[in-house]
Amino acid sequence: MQTYLKKPFSLVKSAFLTLVVYLCLGAILSSYAQEEHVSDTTRHEEGHSKKVKISAVIIEHVMDNHVWHFFDGHYGTLHLPVIVYSTERGLDIFSSGHFFDEHHQEITYDGYKLEHNKIHRGDKEVLDFSITKNVMMLFINAGLLLIVMTSVAKAYKRNTGKAPRGLQSIMEPVVLFVKDEIVKPNIGPKYEKYLPYLLTLFFFILFGNLLGLLPGSGNLTGNIAVTSTLALFTFLITNFSGNKNYWRHILWTPGVPLPLRFIILPVEIIGIFTKPFSLMIRLFAAITAGHIVLLSLLGLTFIFRSWFVGFGSSIFVLFISMIELLVAGIQAYVFTLFSSLYIGMAVEEHGHDH
Repeated sequence: MQTYLKKPFSLVKSAFLTLVVYLCLGAILSSYAQEEHVSDTTRHEEGHSKKVKISAVIIEHVMDNHVWHFFDGHYGTLHLPVIVYSTERGLDIFSSGHFFDEHHQEITYDGYKLEHNKIHRGDKEVLDFSITKNVMMLFINAGLLLIVMTSVAKAYKRNTGKAPRGLQSIMEPVVLFVKDEIVKPNIGPKYEKYLPYLLTLFFFILFGNLLGLLPGSGNLTGNIAVTSTLALFTFLITNFSGNKNYWRHILWTPGVPLPLRFIILPVEIIGIFTKPFSLMIRLFAAITAGHIVLLSLLGLTFIFRSWFVGFGSSIFVLFISMIELLVAGIQAYVFTLFSSLYIGMAVEEHGHDH
């Protein structure tokens, strides 16, 4: 009984400490904004005006970049590898730090120029294979996923016939939930064939969403290139797994009058492509919008330069962050659910008329 009484108390204590942290953050931000306002006034009087551009900070976060900024200063910037190929020069590999001088102004390096996050060499186009911020986040996400799942698999071998412990006890309910509540009901008897892909899909999106909420991290699952690749995998698996009934319903829907079939056919063909398109846009829009809202609320402190605004925006950021944690799980669930549903429709054995 005492254990159950302690749990609510610990939750309240954690929530209270989190609120205190956010309020302190608001106070610090507002103080910094006021100091920045004073220094900006001084610089303006000296003829050197500098203002904080919140929109630029937000765009820099949600977009990909060849440079990873954690905080202001030389040691707060990570210059990522640049890998470019051109027919004239071949393959060139160097650090993105060569594109900036000591005042962090963009310069030309060895004929290459970085403008608006695009690399070009004069009027010549180059193929950019660089390790950008989102690519680094992709490696981090995949590496973390491999470490977690490998450790859980080893724990299963060690604890055969025993109750799960540690990380295994955390991951097992989630794996069973995806298997029993998402994949199996929507795909049916053939679910085991697609379970590895759908489990990987779920945890990849979940880990990417959660890592994206950490300060200084990249917007991996809010990158449309990443979401389109995930949707493409679902598209290929769905259509290559489609049986005779699946394609017959698309190309020549049974039980429909002949004149209507010529109307339904283009609709069904368009539907093949709109399904993965909806998966791509849904995840991209939800994650990107959440990041923009959080950064916009934090930016209000610097815009108004007010302790009161910083205090209020920090409270809003606290609750929006809780919602974003929920959205991170919901988006992983929804993407996996619809992928399972589309695959299940493709491998379903009985016809529409049954």
